[in-house]
Amino acid sequence: MKKSVLIIFGGNSTEHEVSCKSVMSFVNNISEDKYTKHYVGIRKNGDWVYYTGDTALIPTGEWNNEESNIPCVLSPNTSSKGLILLNGENTLIPVDVIIPVLHGKNGEDGTIQGLFELCEIPYVGCGVVSSGVSMDKAYTKIIVDSLKDIPQADYVLVRKNDNDYYIEEAEQKLGFPMFVKPCKSGSSQGVSKAENREELVAAVNLALKHDSKVLIEEAISGRELECAVLENAGKIVCSNAGEAVAGDVFYSYEAKYNNADSKTVLTPDLPEGINDTIREYAEAIFKVLGCNGLSRVDFFLENGTNKVIFNEINTLPGFTAISMYPMMMGAVGYPIEKLMDELIESADIRK
Repeated sequence: MKKSVLIIFGGNSTEHEVSCKSVMSFVNNISEDKYTKHYVGIRKNGDWVYYTGDTALIPTGEWNNEESNIPCVLSPNTSSKGLILLNGENTLIPVDVIIPVLHGKNGEDGTIQGLFELCEIPYVGCGVVSSGVSMDKAYTKIIVDSLKDIPQADYVLVRKNDNDYYIEEAEQKLGFPMFVKPCKSGSSQGVSKAENREELVAAVNLALKHDSKVLIEEAISGRELECAVLENAGKIVCSNAGEAVAGDVFYSYEAKYNNADSKTVLTPDLPEGINDTIREYAEAIFKVLGCNGLSRVDFFLENGTNKVIFNEINTLPGFTAISMYPMMMGAVGYPIEKLMDELIESADIRK
C-alpha cells in the first residue's frame, strides 16, 4: 500500500519564494509508484490551502489564485491523523508522513514541528528543539562551544532594547570589518558587512527589522564551504565539501539567488585533509545539536592558516535548481530519488 505523503510549501516568512522553488525537487522526484502525494500551500498571510492544481504554477506563485484551493487544517485528534479539508464536509485525508519544505520563520525554527508532534504525524527533518536552537545563531554558537575543538568566529550579541554599549564592545573585541546577522533568519536575509562605526549602527538597525536578537561577528577572510549531512536510523552520511563562490562582497540573499556571477563548486580543489576535517566537524555539530534527517553545515576555510571555522547550520537546506545540498548528496551515492526515499524513511522510523 502506498504511503500518503503531505508536502507543505510556501510559508509566511521572507523565504516564501525560495520554498516554492525548493518544493519542486520533491514534486518531481518522489516516486508516484511508492507514494501518494498531497500538497498544502501556506500563503504569505499564513492561510493553509489544499492544492490540487498544476504543480508547475507553484514556483511562479500562480498557485495562490487557483479556484480549486480548499482551506485546510491538520487534525489535532490523534485517532484521526491527517488533513481536514474545510469544504463543508470536513473531509479527512489520512497522512503517513509530512515533508515541510519550508524555510525561515515558522518553517524550520521548531514552530511547525511542534504542531506535527502534537498531531503525532511523522515528519522529515529535525525535531522541535534541534530546529529551534539551530535556527538561532546565538544558541547554536553556545552549544557548539561545548565541543571545545571546533573553531568559531568571535561575536557580540545585541538585543532589541539594548543601548549602544555594543558599539564599543564590538570594536574592542572584534575590530572592523565585521558581519551583522539577525539571529533567526535564513538565506542571508538582513545580513550586512560593516567597515566602520556608522555602517555598524546601520547594519544592526537593519538586522533588528528581521529579529529581536542580532549577532555581530568578526569577519573571516576565507573560502565558504558547505557539507551536506543525511541521517537515517542513526546512520549519518556526510558529503565532501562544496564551495559557494560569491559574486558579491559576501554570499548574500541577492548573491545566492539573483547574481549571475555567484556560483557553486561541487568538487573544489582543497588542501589535503580539509574534507576529512569538515566531515568530522559537520557530524559532531549535527549530533550535539540533536539533529535528525538532514542538515547543511557551513564553514569558512581561513586564508593563510587553512583553519576550518564553523559558520552556521541549516536544518532545512534549499532544494532549488542551484542548491548545493542535493548535489552534494548525489555525489556520495544518493541521487535525488534515493535521497527522497531516505528522508521519508527517516521520518517514519522516528515515529
